[in-house]
Amino acid sequence: MSGLASWGLGSGPSPDVVECSRAGCRADAAWRVEWRNPRIHGVERVKTWTACDEHVDFLRDFLAGRDFPVRVAAVDAPVEGAIA
Repeated sequence: MSGLASWGLGSGPSPDVVECSRAGCRADAAWRVEWRNPRIHGVERVKTWTACDEHVDFLRDFLAGRDFPVRVAAVDAPVEGAIA
């Protein structure tokens, strides 16, 4: 072993594994929480967080409470367009 791997760096989760975006949570994500901040982004800009079953409501409510447009979809669902 050489390079970063010998120091244990660069050996994070597989790119096929999608983790929850909630701080401190490393559970597999089942949901995409798509959102935008209308004060600084146009409708074409969509940001994405991922969420496990336990945290999907928390993340959605956190964003909705700030009046951000939010859409929730299964992590493997087709990506839709802009969020109004």
